[in-house]
Amino acid sequence: MHPTRPPQPAPPFDSTAARRLRTALNMGPEHVAYGLCSSYGLPYVTPDLVIAWERGVVSPTNPELAALAGVLWCSPAELIGTPRTLREHRLARGLAPEDVARGVGLELLAYLHMEEHNTWRGNDRQSATLADLLDLSLPDFVTVTGREPKLADALRGAVTTRWQAYVRPVARMVPLDRRLLEDTLQELHQDYQGQMVASLSWGDGSAASDAGRAGRDFLDRIVDHFWGAVQDNTR
Repeated sequence: MHPTRPPQPAPPFDSTAARRLRTALNMGPEHVAYGLCSSYGLPYVTPDLVIAWERGVVSPTNPELAALAGVLWCSPAELIGTPRTLREHRLARGLAPEDVARGVGLELLAYLHMEEHNTWRGNDRQSATLADLLDLSLPDFVTVTGREPKLADALRGAVTTRWQAYVRPVARMVPLDRRLLEDTLQELHQDYQGQMVASLSWGDGSAASDAGRAGRDFLDRIVDHFWGAVQDNTR
């Protein structure tokens, strides 16, 4: 007997990609609707619903998206916008929850709970297996395992105070070479402090206001700046 799964919200749907793929196959909405009805047992799908999906008025459910990918001869990943959550990455790979749970060595209910709350609790071995199963990049892995908020807090501390004090805390969340991590944190610290010095030296004018706004934006997007700096430093 399978455990009851909680209701799942619709995945992030790339409506533009759906229309582009359909057009490339020289299919009309009526052809897509017919395929979904005849081949995938979705008799309620009409050409108008297909058009509504493509216009972004509504999004297909998980089963509808999987079936649509079949009709359009593509992978589910090609119909999903940029995945952010554990569930979205699983859908993008076309895997069932049972597949992932079995692969990482978790009970299905335990995995579903993690997916529902987007909070990963697996050990190091399970985490490595998860990253391999879902083909996760390091930034994606940090996001889907729920480490991003803590990483952001640590990075803000590193750029606003002494970056050296945050090397170890960040290393516990992000498995990077220590030298690379030190260079990246130092660079971010210098960039942020440079903006703050500029805002102070320009006094109360519009230039200072712009610099202060840029500093706040820098902190808001600190994780993006971090991954960008990591990429630059590994070239």
